[in-house]
Amino acid sequence: MDLGLKDRVYVVTGATRGLGKAAARELVADGAKVVVTGRDEKRVAAAAAELGPNAVGVAVDNAEPDAPARLVAAAREAFGGFDGILVSVGGPPAGFAADNTDEQWQSAFESVFLGAVRLARAAAAELDEGGVIAFVLSASVHEPIPGLTISNGLRPGLAGFAKSLADELGPRGIRVVGLLPARIDTDRVRELDGMSADPEATRAAHEARIPLRRYGRPEEFGRAAAFFLSPAASYLTGVMLPVDGGSRHGF
Repeated sequence: MDLGLKDRVYVVTGATRGLGKAAARELVADGAKVVVTGRDEKRVAAAAAELGPNAVGVAVDNAEPDAPARLVAAAREAFGGFDGILVSVGGPPAGFAADNTDEQWQSAFESVFLGAVRLARAAAAELDEGGVIAFVLSASVHEPIPGLTISNGLRPGLAGFAKSLADELGPRGIRVVGLLPARIDTDRVRELDGMSADPEATRAAHEARIPLRRYGRPEEFGRAAAFFLSPAASYLTGVMLPVDGGSRHGF
């Protein structure tokens, strides 16, 4: 199936590792051009080099107020266009309600929530009909995940913002979508499993609750993201796609 991604230009934040990197790789593989971002300059440069000539890297923190303008400008300068953005942000610190500090909440709000809102607003101002704004959220949008209290607090609110934005931008032909990963086999998930007393048993217990009986692979998430961002998904907006191996049992 031709997704229609050839020569389309996307910004992918948080693309030096994990889900953002997997999505950027699939976009480039299908002919798109990408601006990849992350906080660490060396890792950003390495990620862009790995993806090849259809990728450029920009070291930026999503929480910086000028980040959105810089990224859109980089896309236009490098590739002469801007067709969409995938907002992927590293997970906030783990912890329970009594553990997380005000400083951790404030930092996560600036990066996970307000930074994403700024990026989406800037993209909305620059996109033409056919453009798309996508958010990498979490299965915690539908059901809290024990030990991830900050994420449980922020991700559902961002999903609500995304839905509101979809309603507002729909008349302009701009789509807004979200992806809700659960147990994808990334460094982040392995780190979370490793916080338990028995990581192998923890993983086995999670896999037993997943109907497909395994963690997802990053490339599987990446392909789902590439489809959602592509013209092939041109009538999908305001939706949240669980990428979880069937873990969500509700409709």
